[in-house]
Amino acid sequence: MRALIEKGLEKGIVSKAGLVAHGRGEAFDYLLGEKTVQEARKQSEAAASMLLLARKPVISVNGNSTALCAKEIARLAKAVPAQIEINLFYRTEKRVKAIEKEFWKFGAKVLGVRPAKKIPGLHSERGKVDAHGIFAADVVLVMLEDGDRTERLKKMGKKIAAIDLNPLSRTARRADVAIVDNVVRAVPLLTKNVKRLKGKNVKELEKKIAAFNNSGLLKKIENRIRKGK
Repeated sequence: MRALIEKGLEKGIVSKAGLVAHGRGEAFDYLLGEKTVQEARKQSEAAASMLLLARKPVISVNGNSTALCAKEIARLAKAVPAQIEINLFYRTEKRVKAIEKEFWKFGAKVLGVRPAKKIPGLHSERGKVDAHGIFAADVVLVMLEDGDRTERLKKMGKKIAAIDLNPLSRTARRADVAIVDNVVRAVPLLTKNVKRLKGKNVKELEKKIAAFNNSGLLKKIENRIRKGK
């Protein structure tokens, strides 16, 4: 994975700050044994159900997620189907074009190239969103996220599914469904669950979400980390 991030930096997709963020994520992955734990599988099922029930689902991508798994994100978007939108903290025209080009390789068109809307109360570059994408979405999948945007999106009335290796982060705790797993494993598993659950009726999917306990599963994963199991 480190090689993918370094290659992403060379392409102009990843920012220098993204290297530090990747290191933090790797640390939590080591603590979880570099594997998808049982709780994360339940989280993935709930997130898949939420995406399938959405009226307008959007997958938010940044530099690191693009560098690590653009191809798998494109597959997930096609499976749902959902739109993909670029959203960057360290936003430059060069990075946006590099990310857009990366997704083009896999036949995926992305939004967020020229965002015209703002997330109320969020003053960083991450507050800039596409009018037809995140701004209009009812469900947003965020990954490798900073918690303030998740909080603001929730205040807008949106449902949030998150992929975050830190079970104690604001993103994980504020999300409706948090998948605590490495993005390179989480996205393919999410795609698999979307395809498997796609034939289920609305009531079955709603039942899965109703039975889902985000805080309870986060606590179990935190205990795993503390006990080293």
